[in-house]
Amino acid sequence: MSTTILLGPQRFTTTVGAVVRSLDLTGRIAMVNAGWEEREADDFELAGHLDGRGVNLGLHHRMTDVLEKDEQVATALREFRESVDELRAFYGIRLQSAMDAVEAVAHRTSLHDVRPWAAEAAIESVRDVDKWYAAAVAELHASLRAATSPDSSGIIGWHRGEIGAVLAECEGVVVAGGNVRVLLETLRLFDVSFRPEQVVVAWSAGAMALTDEVVLFHDFAPHGVTAAELHDRGLGRLPGVIALPHAKRRLRLDDREHMARLARRFVEHRLLLLDDGAVVRFHHDAAHGAEGGAEGGAEGAATSGGAPVVPAGARVVQADGHVSVVQAA
Repeated sequence: MSTTILLGPQRFTTTVGAVVRSLDLTGRIAMVNAGWEEREADDFELAGHLDGRGVNLGLHHRMTDVLEKDEQVATALREFRESVDELRAFYGIRLQSAMDAVEAVAHRTSLHDVRPWAAEAAIESVRDVDKWYAAAVAELHASLRAATSPDSSGIIGWHRGEIGAVLAECEGVVVAGGNVRVLLETLRLFDVSFRPEQVVVAWSAGAMALTDEVVLFHDFAPHGVTAAELHDRGLGRLPGVIALPHAKRRLRLDDREHMARLARRFVEHRLLLLDDGAVVRFHHDAAHGAEGGAEGGAEGAATSGGAPVVPAGARVVQADGHVSVVQAA
């Protein structure tokens, strides 16, 4: 049985300390804050919340060390980033066009009630664009893995060995926010994985990284593609969940039609809202999904069709665009 706890952003409402203390952990706790990039070593406050038992894995520092010492890896990562950036530009063009079609169909008058069929077909076209992008990114990742394997880079192998040894001694792991792209890059470069019995607490970009689909979103972006964008695959510890941190600040939650389109687009996932103060506890295993409770809610779980179990008390976006609190089964 695994325990994974997703928190709301920690900038204004800090809950990580109280949550970790509630777990009665007695051993060391690994800190993953590579998303802070150059500020990774400024972990005094985070370590304080862990009562001095935190040990920083230093993933960003380690990645910098690898890039400075291994020219082949540095070249491979640079080419990977450039290819992903170019791919995202084409993805943005295709995505915006597909989303414009969804909007046009939604506002077209239908005299014979055929709009629902057209609307679903338009959403399916958006899903096709997402699938095309995901497949292309997967190919780029495969090429990068081949160029950054321990067999081709001794320095990567050395760092992986150190990281594995530290994680083997840790009872829990906290994964902080920051730049989700950098966070995922470092986790993949060093092939970081968490044991099922390790308690994992994460927020913001860290919460997103634990899912299987990382989605970037900002309805109030001043320019560029305003539609939510599929970014990358996550670690998959919580499959079938899309984490949406800062939801109140970044989503038009009061626009039911808009939210319904988002939910229908990612119909195989539950859209989990993680605002300030949120504490969502999953107790799960690989065979049976996840169950548990969100702080302030009843114990238990709920499912929706083939969707994954989401803890009672969690706030999610329903298929009709409503924001609701999951009730106990």
